[in-house]
Amino acid sequence: MRDKKKKAREIPSRHVLYAIVLLCMLMIGATWILGNTNPVTDLIANGIIPMQTGLNELGGTLAEQLENLRTLQAAQEENRLLKEELAVLRSENSRLQEEHYELERLRELLGLQDEYSQYTMTAARIIHKDSGNWYHSFLIDKGSADGILEGCNVLAGGAEGGLVGIVTSVGENYARVRAIIDDTSHVGGTLLIGENGISCVVSGDLRLMTEEEQLRVDYIDKDITVEDGTKVLTSNLSSEYLPNILIGYVQGVAIGSDNLQQSGYLVPAVKFDNLREVMVILDRKVTETAGGGE
Repeated sequence: MRDKKKKAREIPSRHVLYAIVLLCMLMIGATWILGNTNPVTDLIANGIIPMQTGLNELGGTLAEQLENLRTLQAAQEENRLLKEELAVLRSENSRLQEEHYELERLRELLGLQDEYSQYTMTAARIIHKDSGNWYHSFLIDKGSADGILEGCNVLAGGAEGGLVGIVTSVGENYARVRAIIDDTSHVGGTLLIGENGISCVVSGDLRLMTEEEQLRVDYIDKDITVEDGTKVLTSNLSSEYLPNILIGYVQGVAIGSDNLQQSGYLVPAVKFDNLREVMVILDRKVTETAGGGE
């Protein structure tokens, strides 16, 4: 009995399909007979069309947002690539600038070889300097294995190039240089005045270098008129320094308080705040240095 009732309640799927087809045919017929203003079409229009319009707008908005997202991602990737390219270009530019500066310094060193062609020279790099703003004492990367000995004079390039200092100690592959700006340095000089020149002594002074970028010049004959800018070269009378090497230019020479000699200041020909390479003259004034003095 129960099986019969259950079978009676079950509706075959084909009957459902027939019913849907029939309903569609009735709706089509009603639309054809009554036109576009029948209640069925109004129901469809009022219910489905606004929904479709909303879906179309939502779809358009989503499509626009997706396109904006793709554009943003593409711009971000392009920006990343441009940053990487900029970093590479900056690195390359820095390298080229450094090579340019090094080339200029090497040209200055070659100019020194032309200026002092009577001497045998070798180029060296500065590998360490003592504390402070100035290269008043430093190490170079060449030593006795390269023919460098104590007492060798050291030059550097610049506008004209000139004297840096003297080698005070030597290892096999390094050497220490004491610059003329060091407080312990004293160099016998010659002012280029007249045919024979006027003797003087150039003394290092780190305090004066820090304040004025100058050294002291003393022991100048009081009867000599010395104009600012007069060149000072190393003297033939110096016991350590080879002759006729440019030291710098005098300024403010005047008679001292003792009224016996004149003193003044000297602007070095070499810039001692940014030395990189130097030229070492392998010829020496004496075979054994006295370790100081003129």
